Amino acid sequence: MEFRTPIPIIKEKKIIDYNSKVVLFGSCFVENMERNFNYFKFENFSNPHGIIFHPKAIEKAISESVKNKEYSQRDLYYNEDYWLSFNHHSLFSSDRLEEILTNINTNIKIAHTALKDASHVFITLGTSWIYRFDQTGNMVANCHKIPQKQFQKSILSIEQIIQSLTKSITHLKNINPDITILLTVSPVRHLKDGFIENTRSKAHLHTAIHEIVDKKNVFYFPSYEIMMDDLRDYRFYKNDWLHPSETALKYIWEKFKSAWIDEKSYPLMQEIEGIQKSLEHKAFRKNSKEHQQFLLHLNKKIERISSKYPTIHF
Repeated sequence: MEFRTPIPIIKEKKIIDYNSKVVLFGSCFVENMERNFNYFKFENFSNPHGIIFHPKAIEKAISESVKNKEYSQRDLYYNEDYWLSFNHHSLFSSDRLEEILTNINTNIKIAHTALKDASHVFITLGTSWIYRFDQTGNMVANCHKIPQKQFQKSILSIEQIIQSLTKSITHLKNINPDITILLTVSPVRHLKDGFIENTRSKAHLHTAIHEIVDKKNVFYFPSYEIMMDDLRDYRFYKNDWLHPSETALKYIWEKFKSAWIDEKSYPLMQEIEGIQKSLEHKAFRKNSKEHQQFLLHLNKKIERISSKYPTIHF
């Protein structure tokens, strides 16, 4: 007797292994994917503009990374003793102009190089809702806690999302014709927009994405469907009842692994996981003979892997 509705997952063709290089853009779900890639030591780079949620913000981040844009003071906004960029997450804000410009431009340069060499790009869309800043009329990626009355809220149409995703794909293919592009919808519900508004927003994203997937030879991973249809129980949510729990995130990663990670990489992943767990081990007696032998054995494992895979560092 079945008590769940598991999402069918098929093995994709352009899969990821330890020779792959992954670049990630998008919502906070990207952080969870990045954490797993980092844990298992896959080469990756994530969100040069920080966490961003809607397709137009992601398009701008991709475009600026591809074009290797260099920010200057005129690209920033000064608010309450802080410099900020409306194209970036608030983590890039600073009370020092030079600091924010260095941080922004360094990340764009890294992203530019990463995209030229990338095998895969993973894009997570969070919402169709956007905000325009009244002073400029420009669309923003983040409102930076500036009063909402200074912004106009609207929703991107399906056609606007299709156009935005098409531009993002074109930018990526221009810098790297062989790149494999994966799209997904974040499983996090944006209930600050409202219950009905969140459903409408996600529906726009899904419809647009599948128009793109059918026509542009890009791929879709059903992280949203796994959360909504397979793990549809509040025990799989954190205490805010909006974000997936650690158990849910691990389950989604396992589904991603089964679809997108080369099975030949599984033994190395298992070995790396063993090392990671050993590194987290807290010794009762650090100076004991047993612990020193444990460390010696662990270091030999690390050295053997690092010598075979120079990009893997612990």
